[in-house]
Amino acid sequence: MRMMAADDLLETTRDSKFDLVTYLRSKQQLCEEALEKALPIQYPETIYEAMRYSLLSGGKRLRPVLCLATCEMLGGIIDIAMPTACALEMIHTMSLIHDDLPAMDNDDYRRGNMTNHKIYGEDIAILAGDGLLAYAFEHIAMQTENVPPQRILQVIAKLGRAVGAAGLVGGQVVDLESEGKSDISLKTLNYIHKHKTGALLEISVLSGGILAGATQENLERLSTYAQNIGLAFQIIDDILDITATQERLGKSIGKDQQAKKVTYPSLWGIKKSQELAEELVAEACSKLEIFGVKAQPLLALAYFIISRDH
Repeated sequence: MRMMAADDLLETTRDSKFDLVTYLRSKQQLCEEALEKALPIQYPETIYEAMRYSLLSGGKRLRPVLCLATCEMLGGIIDIAMPTACALEMIHTMSLIHDDLPAMDNDDYRRGNMTNHKIYGEDIAILAGDGLLAYAFEHIAMQTENVPPQRILQVIAKLGRAVGAAGLVGGQVVDLESEGKSDISLKTLNYIHKHKTGALLEISVLSGGILAGATQENLERLSTYAQNIGLAFQIIDDILDITATQERLGKSIGKDQQAKKVTYPSLWGIKKSQELAEELVAEACSKLEIFGVKAQPLLALAYFIISRDH
């Protein structure tokens, strides 16, 4: 039987056989319910309220959905991946809380709401982020069931690397050190976004695969897919910082230009940047051909990333 090409698979996501809007709504609802249960308020109430304020403030829940979709594509069930999916959102939320601090991007709004430090103060906001980061790993270790321990250990190890100095933190540092410099190379820009944004997106996909028992060959396919959509995601973010409204984006716009950051649009312009994002997604989707129609959610999510307007 002929394997469907990525373009053919994409077409099937545009007809009645696969409805991305319904799929996202369903998975996001599951994530919201799981996140609500995962972090109840207890003493000291202030820190739990601050953690929940940002964690439950909405958002696309893209990272948890990528984790769940990958797990299902490889024959796993949602239940075994949900604790990791929640942990991914906790860590992502931590990064947003810290990113918004005056010492970093100094933002007043996130997802249409006041940022954490504007509500609870800088001291509690820092601790809320710290609390979410630590609890994320505890949640995976304590709540993941019916999965071989070695897979859980592998997820925890890879997630730790993705968040630390070899991943998100390292990307953030190079980003800060590059502000105001006009001679930042494409290599440095790619490094920033591969680590600051791409590392967490990559482990979101890989963790779903690991929990489902993916082979090393399939994990390599998933890694390429994830790295490409991660870079495409950041390119679109750079474009939206120029073209979107604050009301639509839910956060301050024009921050890159104010900080004099080198971005893909500043190097190549908006049109070429958009084309690059599309090329990255096309290559990403080609890596999923082997999975046939089971790849529909991940294909649709990839194209959603480059077509979003917020």
